[in-house]
Amino acid sequence: MSETARVVIVGAGHGGGNLCTALRQAGHRGPITLIGDEPHLPYHRPPLSKAYLKGEATVESLRLRPAEYFAKVDIDLRLGTTVTHVDGEARTVALDDGAVLPFDVLVLATGSRARRLPIPGAELAGILHLRDLADADAIRAAVVPGSALAIVGGGYIGLEVAASAIALGAKPILLEREDRILARVACEPLAAFFDQYHRAQGVDIRTGVRIVSFVGADRVTGIRLEDGSIISCDAALVGVGAQLCDGLAREAGISCEEGGVVVDANARTSVPGIYAIGDMSWRPMPLYGDRMFRLESVPNAIEQGRRVAADIMGKPQPAHEVPWFWSDQYALKLQIAGIPFDSHRLVVRGSYEEAKFAIWHLSDANRVLAVEAVNMPGEFMAGRTLIGAGRLVDLGRLADMAVSIKDIVKAV
Repeated sequence: MSETARVVIVGAGHGGGNLCTALRQAGHRGPITLIGDEPHLPYHRPPLSKAYLKGEATVESLRLRPAEYFAKVDIDLRLGTTVTHVDGEARTVALDDGAVLPFDVLVLATGSRARRLPIPGAELAGILHLRDLADADAIRAAVVPGSALAIVGGGYIGLEVAASAIALGAKPILLEREDRILARVACEPLAAFFDQYHRAQGVDIRTGVRIVSFVGADRVTGIRLEDGSIISCDAALVGVGAQLCDGLAREAGISCEEGGVVVDANARTSVPGIYAIGDMSWRPMPLYGDRMFRLESVPNAIEQGRRVAADIMGKPQPAHEVPWFWSDQYALKLQIAGIPFDSHRLVVRGSYEEAKFAIWHLSDANRVLAVEAVNMPGEFMAGRTLIGAGRLVDLGRLADMAVSIKDIVKAV
């Protein structure tokens, strides 16, 4: 690669927006074009379901950088613009405004979109999704004091919106197909804690229910379940996962799997000079034996961007980071480090009753694989350290709250 290479980045989210900064900080002097299909400058997305939804944050406060910054570091911003085609051989991208841009390096950071439910009534007004600012604005308009908000899906997005709805004086009804909330993304004890906590705040949670259609004439007024019953609502949020925006990569002949665009540890795709970062990449996890996985997280997108910048500039790669995630609900701050691949045992430190605990996931050899910490940032940070070090811990000491987590880290 070259420090003067023409770099085109498709996708102006966390990955693409931060990659611009990483490249300039690494000394890249060539032209950089950042293309985003939204009209907004790159912005933080996690607050959309929390602070922004509750009116505690503004569009301006969400921005990764002010407009002046991109001009200062000479980034060609193409906002409100869509890439319609990638030609890997000609090294060009075609835009919906008719422009054709040449590139030496292309970075795909197109992320994902909210999955739609393919059931009758899915196009009715009042059926909401949450992926971008426009979605969040639509939810803010619908969630008013006394309104009934049906939430389809008991994942983190659904729970975060439920908590925000309670704060706004609305009445959330959460419908989950599985027999528990957080079925795909959290262990049973953590899910049980959040289930109980949300119910205590006034969220009506119903698990093991199947939705067959949305009810209403022009606007949704209810949700029909498989048993024939109807859940009345003023609006419905569908939070049932994401659909990858990997169409450009597939059309360009880049290797893709069901999990996303296949990349190596430095986010390189099967086509030389083309990278993929963020939600839509299917990447190896070095801390877990290079198992391939897709991470939907801001830290992952930023880490991959840093690695791409180093690769383009021919600089040493930063150390691989421990994957981490977070979720804010009410006064609860959930912080997760690692992924519990092949977890054999759980160790709980702290108290469920006090809403201050950490659930540790260990291998059969007592190596720390992951930790889920609620209102215990010290345990979360210790988990990141122990996972990154790949060391074994003493099970008895870990289970003993009389032994501080700092002492456990020092011991290994």
